[in-house]
Amino acid sequence: MRRSPTRGSRSTASPGCRVPTARRGRVATAIRVAILATCLAMPAPAIRAQAVAPPPPAPIGLWLSQDHDGVFDIESCGPVLCGRLVGIRYDGKMPTDNHGRPQCDLMMLTDFRPQADDPGRWAGIILDPETGRRYHAAIWSPSPGMLNLRGYLLLPIFGETQRWSRYAGSIGPACHMR
Repeated sequence: MRRSPTRGSRSTASPGCRVPTARRGRVATAIRVAILATCLAMPAPAIRAQAVAPPPPAPIGLWLSQDHDGVFDIESCGPVLCGRLVGIRYDGKMPTDNHGRPQCDLMMLTDFRPQADDPGRWAGIILDPETGRRYHAAIWSPSPGMLNLRGYLLLPIFGETQRWSRYAGSIGPACHMR
C-alpha cells in the first residue's frame, strides 16, 4: 500500500530533484540544504552558455583585393552574403570572363553562410572569371578594416589565403578604379 506523504515532507525543488526530509538533526538539515542548493544550481551552465558574446558583424561593404587590382562589394543576399566585382584596375579594353562577358559587376562570391562552429567566419563559393571554375572559400575579419579570403579545393589545406582591406577610394564608369 502506498502511504501519503507526511507533513513537512514536500519539497520545493524541481521534479526529479526531491530533497529527503529528516525529522531532526543538524546533519540532516545540512544535507537537505546542500541537495537543494545543488538542484537549484543545475540550470546555471545553460544560462552561462547563453551569455556568450555575439558574433562579429558580417563583412559587408567595399573590399580592395590583395593585389590592389579589384574592388568587391560584399552585401547581404537574403540569409547569405554575396559579392560582386565593382572596381577593376585595367588599361584599354575591359577584362572579360571565360564567356566573353565584361567582368564589371560580375557576381564572384556566392552563398556565403555563417559558420555555427566558428563565429565570424562565412563559407561559400568563389568564381575564377578567367576559367569559369568555382572553388570553396571562407571569409573572416581578423581585425577591423581587414578581411581574409581563403579559396580552396575540397579541403582548406589545399588553398590560398588573401588579405583584403577596406576600400575608401572612388570607382569610375565601367568599374574603372581611380
